[in-house]
Amino acid sequence: MLLATLAAGCRTTTTTVAGVEVPIAEKTEAEPRKRAEIRTELASNYYREGRLAVALEETKHALQIDSSYAPAHGLLGLIYMDVGDRAAAEASFSRALRLEPDNSGILNNYGWFLCQSGRERESVEYFKRAANNRLYATPGLAMRNAGVCLLKVNDTDGAEQALRRALELDAADPLTKFELSRLYLRRNQPDRADFYYGLLDPASRASAPGLWLGLRIARANGDIRRERELAGQLRDRYPESPEASALRRGAFDE
Repeated sequence: MLLATLAAGCRTTTTTVAGVEVPIAEKTEAEPRKRAEIRTELASNYYREGRLAVALEETKHALQIDSSYAPAHGLLGLIYMDVGDRAAAEASFSRALRLEPDNSGILNNYGWFLCQSGRERESVEYFKRAANNRLYATPGLAMRNAGVCLLKVNDTDGAEQALRRALELDAADPLTKFELSRLYLRRNQPDRADFYYGLLDPASRASAPGLWLGLRIARANGDIRRERELAGQLRDRYPESPEASALRRGAFDE
């Protein structure tokens, strides 16, 4: 998914990786901004490959060239988040948002950082700000993230509202359907959980999380045959998965 982000004298897009957005530079007009963009694009490639040390080095080079380039500060925040340096991540995201307070990609990523830092309710404000920007290409992503974070603190009403809004914004997103199904199962509404589960594509239902969710819905509905069928598929296809481990423990409510 791509996001058009306006920056001084440049145009930047992003790609989504595990709930966050990584800047990808396009055409630019001014130096040294152009060189900073190129360095940031290179760093983003390394980040997506999981080569965090090299990504960190390249992002720092970008900021040495142009210290006012907000996407580079935002990427630095993601890298520090992934290596566990929360203080540095906070500082980098704050600097990025001071430079571009309405950059929806950075708002979404900072919200994700807050969500992963035990500040779930605080994160929702940033997801909503990102989604409310009419120039934002992926507002559904931000609202889905808000729903996921509210589920972490058991705010099922708030999560339902956010996830249903996410589905309105992006009706094709399988992750939103998955989270809605999981939400309704948690609220002991297996029929509604089964409805959204049925909207998932076959590949999503055949994944380890998909099989685990499906068998738990079948169990809640008293469909023993279906539960056993999905449990067998989970054990055969993904024996080392966390979901198979939960099945062996009988941890159906985790």
